[in-house]
Amino acid sequence: MRAALRSLAVAEEAHRPAGFGAERDELRALISQMGGLAEHAIRESMRCLMHRDSAGARAVVEADARLDALEAEAEARIVAFIARHPPSDEDLREAVAALKIVGVVERIGDYAKNIAKRVPQVDAGRSDIEPLSLLPAMARIAAEMVGDVLDAFVARDAAAAEQVCARDRSVDDFYDSIFRALLTFMIEDPASVGRAAHLLFVAKNLERIGDHATNIAEMVYFAATGARMPERQRGDDGIGGR
Repeated sequence: MRAALRSLAVAEEAHRPAGFGAERDELRALISQMGGLAEHAIRESMRCLMHRDSAGARAVVEADARLDALEAEAEARIVAFIARHPPSDEDLREAVAALKIVGVVERIGDYAKNIAKRVPQVDAGRSDIEPLSLLPAMARIAAEMVGDVLDAFVARDAAAAEQVCARDRSVDDFYDSIFRALLTFMIEDPASVGRAAHLLFVAKNLERIGDHATNIAEMVYFAATGARMPERQRGDDGIGGR
């Protein structure tokens, strides 16, 4: 049976129009480009936060328009691809996943933009705000998850997608630690409530980026295998109603 299915797949590939593979690869490359821009936005927004770079933060906000444009382009090309090339089940799974993924990547870019918008309102020079020292490590994991999950999509690597999901717990743990530390900081220094609230907003955006990366990983896994990713072991809901 497996040999027959492999033969059928080879036959289907042979009857596909010329340029099918190249067009599919171009779509994957476009989505990978979107992922690269989103990952850069996360890292750059955090750099701007730590160095009080308001001009750089404005550049991150302005650059988000490029990600929005790529999302629209990717959606149009995916729909056109499906229309021109009646897909096999496997190709249809990938196309549907791609449509969903581009929207999620655009949303990740929005979270990075939102972090950048907070830069002018946060006094990042205060060394006594302990949670501030945790944010770069949290951002690094979230950015790596985004980059790695888009690499998994391009490679159709289900195992790599599972590994991305496994790292989300680290992002959640950072968020819980930062939430507790900020709460303590606000109680001890009521004058810091406004600044601490901005930092909590930043941490929450990073936590949501991790969640979105795991959502993409689940789509990648389904596109590659045709099955849903096995349920991950979860602890409690953590802090903040996750």
